[in-house]
Formats: sequence, C-alpha cells, structure tokens
Amino acid sequence: MTLRKSLTAILIGVTLIVAVGTAGSSGMWDRFSLPPIVICVSSALIVQWAAFYFAWRRHSERFFDLIGSMTFVMVIAIAIGGSRHNLGWLDLACGTAVILWALRLGTFLYLRIRSVGEDKRFQVIKWQMPWFLMTWTLQAVWVVGTSGAVLSVVGDGRAQQIGPIEGFGLSVWMVGFLIEIVADEQKRRFRLAQPSKTSFISTGLWGRTRHPNYFGEILLWSGLAITVLPSLAGWQLATLASPVFVWILLTKISGIPILEAAANNRWGQDPKYLAYTKRTPLLLPRIW
Repeated sequence: MTLRKSLTAILIGVTLIVAVGTAGSSGMWDRFSLPPIVICVSSALIVQWAAFYFAWRRHSERFFDLIGSMTFVMVIAIAIGGSRHNLGWLDLACGTAVILWALRLGTFLYLRIRSVGEDKRFQVIKWQMPWFLMTWTLQAVWVVGTSGAVLSVVGDGRAQQIGPIEGFGLSVWMVGFLIEIVADEQKRRFRLAQPSKTSFISTGLWGRTRHPNYFGEILLWSGLAITVLPSLAGWQLATLASPVFVWILLTKISGIPILEAAANNRWGQDPKYLAYTKRTPLLLPRIW
C-alpha cells in the first residue's frame, strides 16, 4: 500500500473516532467536565498507537488481536468507572456482555495465532511502517465504532433499567454469542482433525452458512444496538451504526472477502467445494 493511501486511511480513521466520541457524548456535558466516552475513544487510539510502537520495533503481529480485544475491556471499564455512582441493571448487563465477548474472542484468537506461529495477513504489512500503523489505527476504529453505542449508555451517568425491548436485545446478543462460540469451536476441532488443511469444513453450523462465526458476530452487536436504543437520544443515535459498521467490516473489508479469496484459490477447482458454495449461503444461514 502506498504512503498516501496509508496516511489517508489513518486520517479517516482518526476522524471517525472523533465523530463517535462527539456524537456519543451529546447531552452529557452538563453532568461531566469530560464525558467518559470521550476518554474511552481517546484511550482506545492511544493504546493502539502505543502497541504499534512496540510491535514495529519487533516487526510482530503476535499480540494484535489480543490487544484489540483487551481494548474493548478497557473502554468498558472506563465507562463504568465514569458512571460508578449511577449504574443501572442495563448498564451492567451491556458492559458485562461486551467484556465476556472480548475476553472469549481475545483468548481464542491469541491461542490460535500461538498455535500457527503467525498471522499471514501481516506477512508484508508488518515490514511497512505506514501500512502497519494504519492497521493499528483501524483497530482503534473497530473498537470505537463497534462499542460506541454501548459506551454512550454505560458512561452517560444515568442508571437505566431493563425493560421488554432491552430484554429482547440481550436475548439476540446471547443467540449471536452462542453461534459465534459454537462455530469457532467446530472449526477448531475440524482443523485439529485436518492438520494438512487439504479439506474444508462443511459440517455443523458451517453447513448452514459459509461464515457462521461472522453471522454470530453481526447478530450479537445488533442485539446490543437494540438493547441500548431506548436509552439514546439526539446525536447519540448515530452510534447505532455499530452493527452496520461490523457488517461492512466483515463482509466488505477484512473478513469474508479475504477468506473467500483464499478458499477459491485453494479449492476453486474442487467439485465438492463448488457444490458446497452453491448450496450454502455466504452469510445468512439457511433454515431448511
């Protein structure tokens, strides 16, 4: 990637982070000299840039996913700390949901990268400073863009309770969370049984959709968006773009396109794989 493109992406990323912090803090300035969400988004970017410094010195991506996931825990902790005297059951439920998801995903990704030794996405990136910095910056955008709506509610200094809409949203989150866990575990066991990677997984949830883990990811963040919807007002409603942001990220940028291209390159001439792709939806699972 060229220097100009990398710097442009970094600038756009920082702008998006500022936008989420500004929108999410709407209506809070009468209660805080500095709203918790502003501290959260600033901290997310600072942590990623600090991590980039140490990663660049070692040209290593080993802790990239783990640091990203732990940043989610950090920003939720900051939001909870900012509203510690005015926390309701909704605030605690949403904060716990994000922390559970982040700890589970971070542990899973770290153990996976430790077992394989490297993340192939970074084979070239980690040797080009602007590109590598852009990647860490975009990880901050991922944290802020994904959790912005939850941070707005948890850190608003108001104790919210759980009603019917909030309960439904949390149920959707739970379904998505379980789908992601089951899908990741099914693929992990399949890879252990297929160390040579000469075949592709097409059983379990992977027989319903080619990317069930990503479907679960989108579903759980959609559930959290539903959960916090009644508590948002004014410009804070802009943070509800969270599930749309996750969908764009996974289906258009870093998730499905890369995996689909790799699979087509490996099994694109295999009649079994072609039949699998023909009968199995890309993302939304088939019911029958």
